[in-house]
Amino acid sequence: MTVTLITGARTTATDITAAFGIGRPAEMSARVVVRLATLDATGPTGTLQDEAGELPW
Repeated sequence: MTVTLITGARTTATDITAAFGIGRPAEMSARVVVRLATLDATGPTGTLQDEAGELPW
């Protein structure tokens, strides 16, 4: 079983956050999710990741 946690200090623009004028486009936020979801079996496991890569625990 592969477990990779995804985090990000940035907010994704949604209908809820639009009223506050914050957040980046969903396409930008999805990049890290797509990158990790398409890793093969030799990719990192049990890590904490954001758009810059692996984060220390």
